[in-house]
Formats: sequence, C-alpha cells, structure tokens
Amino acid sequence: MTPANHDMIGGDTFTTVARCPSTGRLGVAMATRAPAVGNRCPVIKPGYGAASVQSIADPRLTLLCGRLIEMGFHAGKVVAEMVSSDPHIALRQIAVVDIYGNAEAFTGDQNGKWAGHIVGKQFACIGNGVVSERVVGAMAEAMEKSEGEPLEERLMRSIEAGGAAGGQPDGQHSSCMHMYGLEPFALLDMRVDLHDEPIGELRRLLGYFQPLIPYFEERPYNPRIAREDRWLEAQRRGKAAG
Repeated sequence: MTPANHDMIGGDTFTTVARCPSTGRLGVAMATRAPAVGNRCPVIKPGYGAASVQSIADPRLTLLCGRLIEMGFHAGKVVAEMVSSDPHIALRQIAVVDIYGNAEAFTGDQNGKWAGHIVGKQFACIGNGVVSERVVGAMAEAMEKSEGEPLEERLMRSIEAGGAAGGQPDGQHSSCMHMYGLEPFALLDMRVDLHDEPIGELRRLLGYFQPLIPYFEERPYNPRIAREDRWLEAQRRGKAAG
C-alpha cells in the first residue's frame, strides 16, 4: 500500500479496476461524494485494458489514458506516460489494469488527508480523501476473498467493503460500474447520481441486470431472441425444471 497523508487538496473517491482471469472481462467500479463520477473518471478499452483517472478529475486525461491503453501499452507504461505528461500529477490518482492482467497504480502526494493504493492479482484498488487506509485495505481484501466469482460481483463487493469501512468523511452520493467483454459495447454500464445510498442502489441495479448479461451479449447477433422479461422467465423455468 502506498499512502499519501496531506491536507485535503484532491477529491474523495474510492475505486477498483480489475480484469477477470477466466473471462478476460474488464471492469471499473467506484463511489464518491461528488455527482456523476461515472462520466469523468473510468475508461475501458475492450481487448486492451481499463483504468480510472481521478482525484481532481480531468476528462482530458481520462481520454489520454484511453488512447495509451488502446495503443497496447502495458499497465506500467500507461501510468508512466500519464505521470510524465501531467504538470499537475501531484493532484491525480490513477489505476490501470491491462488485458494481460498487469496492474499498476499511482497516487500523487497532494491527494487528500488519506490517499493510497493497493495493487493485487489483476486488480488495483485506489482511494483518496477517504477516512483511513482501512477503506482501500478492505476493498483489496474483498477482491482477494472473492477470487473465482464473476467480475461484476467482485467489483460490487469491493466497493461495498470500502463504504462499510468508512468511505469518505462526507459520505457518498454517486457510484458507477462499467464492465466490458471483448465486444465494443458494455456488458454493464450502471450509474447512480444524487443518491443518499449510492452503493446500495448500485447493488440493487446489479441484482436486476446481472442475470441479463448473457441476454444482452446474445441479442446483437440474434435479433429474434425473445423480449428480455420473457427470456428471463424462460431461464428461470429451465433452472426450476432442471
């Protein structure tokens, strides 16, 4: 874990970026006090990698990060290029996981009262302006303990663990989860904004969409597939009969 303990200058966000070892899916999940976090920080390039560029978020840097990932750079090279190109890098926090599972993170030294990161097996957990190091530690522990579970479930548990460990001093009001396979469209793109319990609401949305992931994977190639509610009911009947 790499911490940075300074007065509050940066933002206040906690995030997990990860790759699924079994499916190759890439995902980002995060929560924060500020609204619309899903619009500014996460980026996923299917078949290449995923990242979050946060703290004092600059969407231009998120776009740059996406371009570097798409060039095929490994995670460490992406982070190194980001660090060398940003004159305000002390205010940033970056996490990248590439398609091979390499993970790297960076925490600038002006990222809030507590900020730091943990890089694990095909994942990186980062947090800035959180109550203490236990937030990021709990997130990483949740990822390690859920190894073998679907990626979206692992990401959800990680963000839940960060919130349960205290999250930000002022609480959270937005959250998001993005997940891609190898196709150019998202398998999950969920955002919660201006909510008193955004992590709980993200869990509720995941409970609805998770069973439909195979449906929306198939639908582009099978336009005659049944409507999603009928498809889901047929799946449930099949499981009950089996």
